Amino acid sequence: MHILESNHGFLRHKDSGDMSVRPPTGSDNANGSSRITLFGTVALTAVAITNPMPPAPTPAAVAAPPTRPGIDVWQAKGFQPLTGMRVGLITNDTGRTGRDALTVTVLANSAAIELAAIFSPEHGFATVLEGNIDDSFEPTTGLPIYSLYGDTRRPTADMLNGLDGLVFDIQDVGTRFYTYGTTLAYCMEEAARARLPIVVLDRPNPIGGVAVSGPILDESLLTFVGYAPVPIRHGMTIGELARYFNAERGIGAALTVIRAEGWKRNMWYDETGLLWRNPSPNIRNLNQALLYPAIGPLEWTNISVGRGTDAPFEWLGAPWINAQELAAVLNAAALPGIRFIPRHLTPTESVYAGEECAGVELMVIDREAFDTGLTAATLATTLERLHAGAWNRSRLPPLWGDPAIDGQLRSGMNALAVTNSWAPALEEFRHIRNRYLLYD
Repeated sequence: MHILESNHGFLRHKDSGDMSVRPPTGSDNANGSSRITLFGTVALTAVAITNPMPPAPTPAAVAAPPTRPGIDVWQAKGFQPLTGMRVGLITNDTGRTGRDALTVTVLANSAAIELAAIFSPEHGFATVLEGNIDDSFEPTTGLPIYSLYGDTRRPTADMLNGLDGLVFDIQDVGTRFYTYGTTLAYCMEEAARARLPIVVLDRPNPIGGVAVSGPILDESLLTFVGYAPVPIRHGMTIGELARYFNAERGIGAALTVIRAEGWKRNMWYDETGLLWRNPSPNIRNLNQALLYPAIGPLEWTNISVGRGTDAPFEWLGAPWINAQELAAVLNAAALPGIRFIPRHLTPTESVYAGEECAGVELMVIDREAFDTGLTAATLATTLERLHAGAWNRSRLPPLWGDPAIDGQLRSGMNALAVTNSWAPALEEFRHIRNRYLLYD
């Protein structure tokens, strides 16, 4: 009886980290208790003898998702062109196969390639940290993890010493000021300087590869949160960004991009079949990833964007906002695909930690119609109109990307006029972008 129940009557919840034994959701009793009697045990045993229970599927037997990330494709190709080389891997917890095995594990266990060092971006290898991060060691391999968000933001000559090539495998979120793109570019620059080949294992853009929206980053505002003149929502994969950076920024690295298979530009992450892994502490679901490029430009102003709440990048607020008024004005704008709900929250960290803030929750009702740039412009122009005295927007331009935004807001320009101001540059970017796209 005990063996029967432990093998076929209970589930282990491994994905959540909970290894406790629990009854299945389809248990006969409402309270989850077993109703198997001694007679039932004998009957089930007899059935099991004549019709043996098929073995539980092993990880290798689990069906692969429809989209194969670059690591799966690269492994199938024998790790060319780095076969037999000592490599450094730039990665974090999102670097995984379609069956959820860490890329670190795949490379460490392969006889065809030697994993010699690991590099981690902002938020660390586990994607859970904020602020500067120290070097560490990966516990299963004992390999060093060099932090690229600590004393240095790029691999040093000492870190690269003894390596024959670099590999990049990190899930991006499709937003210009997400720093993983800059980490990629810096690694490409150092690879070119050291004459090392670099392989980028591509992954889907979680918010799709069709929509391109928002202001183009001005050359005067290039920083670690903005490496190149691309719009806020660029509609490219990390591999396509690598191709764009390499040519348009004159990096000249010996770059190979291993394409993902089974992904098309109009696909969202929930259509790939791949497991979601938080790419950073405050991007916890696809909805937050979609809203991030629209709300994110406000983060360096005195607005809470939901850090330290249950709704990061799905809510914004401040103690001086009137929630009902802001929601009413934003809803009156009738923006495509989005509605606004007044809501009070008290952040536990970041801006206004411990203070109750009035604000609005953003509810996406049609993600295909949602317009990132128009939403961002409407948020900015509405805050300026309702709260010009309280809203300190002096640090808006670096994330916004266009230094003209300060004068536009001061003059009372409306949201549509703001979006029209960047339209020619956006069209030019689309034309340039087409040279580097890899997917239909």
